[in-house]
Amino acid sequence: MAHKTGGVGELEETLKWGQPSYLTKKSKTGSTIRIGREKKTEGDYAIYFKCQTSLVATFKELYKNKFRYEGNRAILFDVNDKIPVRELRHCIEMALTYHLNKKNRNKKRNSKRQIASGAGPAPSSKA
Repeated sequence: MAHKTGGVGELEETLKWGQPSYLTKKSKTGSTIRIGREKKTEGDYAIYFKCQTSLVATFKELYKNKFRYEGNRAILFDVNDKIPVRELRHCIEMALTYHLNKKNRNKKRNSKRQIASGAGPAPSSKA
């Protein structure tokens, strides 16, 4: 999936807290994704995201009833769940491009501020 997601590049697989973790080390476009067994409930596993990001809040907004969530850090699954693949793929793509999209959002926000303050690009002199 990473190779099909623009700007992501190669993923690095590593272990964090004994769980397989994936990060966009070279491109630095994304936020780390971890996969592991959920310790609180037998038979559950989770995809973990950095809790300092807005990723899980965004997933909840988009896919409120498609997944179970743990706070602002994980999507939970039971081993017997039918996984909504399309929606999960979208969530993973958002995580892998989190910093890239954050930069683009900040550029747009700054551009709007410049225009609002009159410091934006000069008007075109073309007639």
